[in-house]
Amino acid sequence: QASKEAKAKAAMAGGKGKKKKWSKGKVKEKVNNLVLFDKNTFDKLMAEVPKYKMITPSILSDRLRINGSLARKAIHLLVEKDLIRPVCKHSSQYVYTRATNVE
Repeated sequence: QASKEAKAKAAMAGGKGKKKKWSKGKVKEKVNNLVLFDKNTFDKLMAEVPKYKMITPSILSDRLRINGSLARKAIHLLVEKDLIRPVCKHSSQYVYTRATNVE
């Protein structure tokens, strides 16, 4: 059994452990989206997007790697050409779908 002095020494040393370090936190990866269309992206927009079942600015931004304002402009362009039609218009998020001959 440890002597009284050894026990006292152990008790004193208890508080002198390593100080807990703060984590730096999770850093979100920077997405490098296009701000203007290049030829390949524009062709992809015209070919593939009208076939999507649901079209929103965020979906275009994610799949085509374009920024949000460019995605909104692209949607306006597709609507003007009657390639897609609106489902729901909200102040912050528009939802469109492919143009089918329902109406």
